[in-house]
Amino acid sequence: MNYWLMKCEPEVFSIDDLARQKVEGWYGVRNYQARNMMRDAMQIGDGVFFYHSNVKVPGIVGLMSVISAPYPDPTQFDPEHRYFDPKSTPENPRWMQVDVGYERHLKRLISLDELKADDTLADLPLIRRGNRLSIMPVPAPLWHQILAKE
Repeated sequence: MNYWLMKCEPEVFSIDDLARQKVEGWYGVRNYQARNMMRDAMQIGDGVFFYHSNVKVPGIVGLMSVISAPYPDPTQFDPEHRYFDPKSTPENPRWMQVDVGYERHLKRLISLDELKADDTLADLPLIRRGNRLSIMPVPAPLWHQILAKE
C-alpha cells in the first residue's frame, strides 16, 4: 500500500463535496510529474490525505482512498473545458486521473504550519522548499505520524 497527499482548493472541490458525492474522478492534473505518479504508482486501495490549498489556513482535512486504476482524464478532450489539451487524443491521451472515494473527515484540521513546525516531518514532500505539486507521495511512517496528530 502507498500513501499520498492530494491538494485541491475548497472553492473548486472540498472534502465536504467528496463526502456528499462519495466518489469523484481526480481530474485536471496538468503536471507531468504528478501525472506520472498517478499513472505509474497509485494503486487501488492506496490511502490519500485530502489537503485544502490556497485558503487562509491550508492543511489536511480528510482521508480518501484510490478506488480505480488510472484512466484518461476526459476533460483533456473537451474543447469547452478549462483543462482541454489540443495535443491530446483519445488514441494517445496525455493526462490521466483516478477515482477517489471518501473515507472520513479528520477530527481536526492539521495545518501546514503545524506540519512545518514538526522537525520529524522534514522528509514530507509537502514541506520541502519549492515543492508545489498537487499530488505527492507520503512515506508510510510519516502517514501514521501525521494521523496520530488528529
